[in-house]
Amino acid sequence: MAIDNESFELLLSSVQRFVRERLMPAEDAVEEHDEVPADIVEDMKAMGLFGISIPEEYGGIGLSMSQECRVAYEIGHTSLAFRSVFGTNVGIGSQGILMDGTEEQKRVILPRVATGELVMSFALTEPDAGSDSAALKTRGERVGDHYVLNGSKRFITNAPRAGAFTLMARTDGPGPGGISAFIVPADLPGLSLGKPDKKMGQRGTKTCDVLLDNVRVPASNVIGGKPGQGFKTAMKVLDRGRLHISAVACGMAQRILDESVAYARERRQFGKRIGDFQLIQAMLADSQAELYAGWSMVQDCALRYDAKPVGQSDPQVSMRASCCKLFCTEMVGRVADRGVQVHGGSGYINEYPVERFYRDVRLLRLYEGTTQIQQMIIGRELVGRD
Repeated sequence: MAIDNESFELLLSSVQRFVRERLMPAEDAVEEHDEVPADIVEDMKAMGLFGISIPEEYGGIGLSMSQECRVAYEIGHTSLAFRSVFGTNVGIGSQGILMDGTEEQKRVILPRVATGELVMSFALTEPDAGSDSAALKTRGERVGDHYVLNGSKRFITNAPRAGAFTLMARTDGPGPGGISAFIVPADLPGLSLGKPDKKMGQRGTKTCDVLLDNVRVPASNVIGGKPGQGFKTAMKVLDRGRLHISAVACGMAQRILDESVAYARERRQFGKRIGDFQLIQAMLADSQAELYAGWSMVQDCALRYDAKPVGQSDPQVSMRASCCKLFCTEMVGRVADRGVQVHGGSGYINEYPVERFYRDVRLLRLYEGTTQIQQMIIGRELVGRD
């Protein structure tokens, strides 16, 4: 799945211009009002950003993983709230349906997801099941031709905007094999939302709890029509999501480095630019070297992802995707910390973008699997080799 190079380069230049001319000037307003303006959301829909990972046959643009990472890198140059608006549609909200859904589910759901008419959200995490996703407690009891869902989900990105959820619930015994994936419309009786979360950063993103009280879902809404496959579906989806987040982290690191270099060229101390001091140059050099390493990793792993059969897992690709997620999200945290240091006292004041980005990037090390989960995945794959 990919589009031709000429069409992709036109799309990429449009995204670059959109980031520069529309999104960057709106960053302060998003931070102040904790909301992405509606006209910007409509522009994103018109550009096709909600469907970049969905094949053309289902109404999307159909980018390869390598192409998607390049778009994610450009979107990463601005406030992460903008990406969050369409991020769940591109990734974990839709990819489970694309990879494991029935043909009817794909045909009915994905075209609406691709246009942004339907915002999908991914509901896996619970109050007592985050990193240990196989321990989830939300129950799905079969009653005739329906399942009755009860439980609660936590920190669900885009839940306040969602028209439907890709939701994981336990339909059988303990462990991963008892988990099923459901398509759950947001307007079903018994489904309600908790109050919006107040977060350290990423203002403009929307997360909250999702509460399920005897929610009746048709059995035909089980993704793929097969109970007990939900955990496998979630794990397959995460490989692509982790590469996407890694590319976003690299884009954000590039923006922070650009801001830091510009400040180092302008700010003067002791009669010269601070960028002329070797210790400032050392911090900038470390950030550049780590960014280069991280972006090289992402591009290499994305090519490997594209080379494997569509919809099939590859332990080596999964391990490398975890390497990217681990390194790139930790890397951007270090780049942000150096960015604040280069700015000195100004870096602690919200008039400068690096203060906001310093807070925003902290979340990247937590979602789509924490750094420690990535270490476990990598370590198990290494030790498990013959």
